[in-house]
Amino acid sequence: MMPALGKYAVWVLSAYGVSLVLIGALVGLTLWQGARVRRALSEVERRQVGRGG
Repeated sequence: MMPALGKYAVWVLSAYGVSLVLIGALVGLTLWQGARVRRALSEVERRQVGRGG
């Protein structure tokens, strides 16, 4: 199913590879930041409940 890329095969496939790595890094960073924000939010909420608020 792969088209004939000829002499550009290395460049095209490496561009796909770099794109996949960057997309994976962005997804990982987003998940990591989301978890960090959730932890911070639950800490703030815990402190609010402790004050009777």
